[in-house]
Amino acid sequence: MNLLSTTALFVATALAEIVGCYLPWLWLKDRAPVWVLLPAAMSLAVFVWLLTLHPTAAGRVYAAYGGVYVCVAVLWLWLVDGERPHLWDITGVSVALAGMAIIMFAPRT
Repeated sequence: MNLLSTTALFVATALAEIVGCYLPWLWLKDRAPVWVLLPAAMSLAVFVWLLTLHPTAAGRVYAAYGGVYVCVAVLWLWLVDGERPHLWDITGVSVALAGMAIIMFAPRT
């Protein structure tokens, strides 16, 4: 897979996981009705399915995915929670994405 399609797949995977976890969080905080647990479960099932679409070893996918998850979670913090990321958030995202790129795109023989 190339850089663009790999990154897009990771972003979709992260969104599926975040939505699958955010909806139960809303319910537990009494901000959403119990029926939101159904789309949450479906979102987590999509998350697991998306992880299987990556064409490399599962351990490598999980390790690299973590970097993209950090980035998407900080974007979620900004766009959904309404809290602007600080410099340290952006620095952490940069380090996490650098790690993801090294893991996924380093040449292998």
